[in-house]
Amino acid sequence: MPDAVRFDAVVKRYGARAVVDGVDFGIAEGEFFALLGANGAGKTTLISMLAGLARPSAGRVRVLGHDVAAEPLRTRRLLGVVPQELVFDPFFTVRETLRLQSGYFGLRDNDAWIDELLHHLGLSAQAQQNMRALSGGMKRRVMVAQALVHKPPVIVLDEPTAGVDVELRQSLWQFISGLNRQGHTVLLTTHYLEEAEALCSRIGMLKLGRLVALDATQALLARFASTQMLFRVVRGAPPARLACRAEGARLACSVRDAAEVESVLVALRAAGCEIDELEVRRADLEDAFLHIAGRGAPRQELAA
Repeated sequence: MPDAVRFDAVVKRYGARAVVDGVDFGIAEGEFFALLGANGAGKTTLISMLAGLARPSAGRVRVLGHDVAAEPLRTRRLLGVVPQELVFDPFFTVRETLRLQSGYFGLRDNDAWIDELLHHLGLSAQAQQNMRALSGGMKRRVMVAQALVHKPPVIVLDEPTAGVDVELRQSLWQFISGLNRQGHTVLLTTHYLEEAEALCSRIGMLKLGRLVALDATQALLARFASTQMLFRVVRGAPPARLACRAEGARLACSVRDAAEVESVLVALRAAGCEIDELEVRRADLEDAFLHIAGRGAPRQELAA
């Protein structure tokens, strides 16, 4: 069985600069996959090549075994893409917009599914409103509906909840998670790392166009994240061997267990430090992301 999405040694250059540099991985059918990276890491460029909006300088992109460059119409029918940018036609109502989008895929009498999309995305009351009259958050909801109007087997969400309210985020993820349970593959990019941690079974991280981590979410947390001990120094300076780092007005250092917390406290007392506001918190995906994005990971550390 082919991967739902496959990037084979993909490179994208603009002049002498490679914005995507040898990215090679696959996403299995039915998987909920997160692609993370700082701004400029190459996420949107990679998605543009997947959607057929840009051609790789080298390598190949496939959707369900079909080459995007060789079969652009076929692969486009297999994809539902929600881009970052708000793109809409200001001359149509919400329902007209979704009917037109259905027509692009040769779908007629699609109103039952359109009604379901409007309901799940909180757009039923706006169905007859003109697109230009909607708020930015409502326009983004319509864009999600447009991407799903032909029930694509592969759903690509590029920062879908940027600038939208908490209510939509919750309802959107309930709906998308339901589609995923029905067998739809989901590729998500997001800056809300808690979304990726809660929703995605596997995560890839890009840095400067290169894939620097690829693993199951929990395995990634176990390898790169650690429990954090945070405290504020009232007097003195912690010893350099503790490798503390600043987090606002507090310092943070990584600890594995309670015994290591005690050893850090002993070292601070021995150095003459007086501390307060002590907190020990569980590591999360943000810790792993900052760890990897900050230093990168050697190629031999990547998990296939």
